[in-house]
Amino acid sequence: MKKIGVFTSGGDAPGMNACIRAVVRSALKRGLEVAGIYRGYQGLIEGDIKNMDSHSVSSIINTGGTILRSARSKDFMTPEGRKLAYQNLKGAGIDGIVAIGGDGTFTGADIFMKEFPDIKIVGCPGTIDNDLAGTDHTIGFDTAINTAMDAIDKIKDTANAHDRLFFVEVMGRDAGYIAMAAGIATGAEAVLVPEHKTNLDDLVKVLQNAHDRKKNSSIVVVAEGDEAGGAYQIADYVKSKLDIFEIKVSILGHIQRGGSPTCLERVRASRMGVAATDALLEGRSGVMIGIINNEIAYTPFEKAIKKAGDISPKYLDLIKDLN
Repeated sequence: MKKIGVFTSGGDAPGMNACIRAVVRSALKRGLEVAGIYRGYQGLIEGDIKNMDSHSVSSIINTGGTILRSARSKDFMTPEGRKLAYQNLKGAGIDGIVAIGGDGTFTGADIFMKEFPDIKIVGCPGTIDNDLAGTDHTIGFDTAINTAMDAIDKIKDTANAHDRLFFVEVMGRDAGYIAMAAGIATGAEAVLVPEHKTNLDDLVKVLQNAHDRKKNSSIVVVAEGDEAGGAYQIADYVKSKLDIFEIKVSILGHIQRGGSPTCLERVRASRMGVAATDALLEGRSGVMIGIINNEIAYTPFEKAIKKAGDISPKYLDLIKDLN
């Protein structure tokens, strides 16, 4: 292997730049050439590929987003699109790829490798949702939960000042890891996640009980993908059952994707990036780099993307115990 490419795909996540930096610099130290592929699979199809050197990744470890940018690619879902991507890789002299992204990224990589097995692909888990198997935490998760925690702490200040009930919606269309972590960390009365069925009448009882205990404010954290609906819909239901609260809704939205990555994020992303380069040099392909119990782990793509639904009910019990 003489030259590798690196790209980011899917939703951006804090720490992606730290991972890119680690891939580029570790590859150069090992005598490899490195190319950055811009805008993920779409850039691969369009030939948006540029050689990178050590200076290309200077002063990015502390920045959010991704210098390689990201995009969704419908073209890559077609055999014609993937063939064009392969031709561009061969034309650029690229033998292996480090793909930084989530389940969609790895699903695409798995299909591509079966069609063009001479291109080796190793993945790094870049997603704030923490919804990939094979790693304790994904790149972006730690920063996202700290961003959510900080925002909810501030909301709690104003809730206390005005005796309000706040429904705070966080990201997590299919996974409630951000909601659960941020809810526990901020002392929320309840956390609603898509992995567990929500009983809104039980929620009403919890909030009534909090009011009866003379709590002057309450916070409910809602993952955007909760099956009972988004924060506004759930708040409307509670309002129809309880007239004892002034109810407000706050949607945190894409603030959770941005910002400077935490220290843990930078270290984790750097370790994964170096491990991905080494994995390609060792001849590995079709695996995601993870860190489990502080050790590097390798998980086949098809297993990495099958994590949905494994938030333990013990976390919900923990919230009940603490309130």
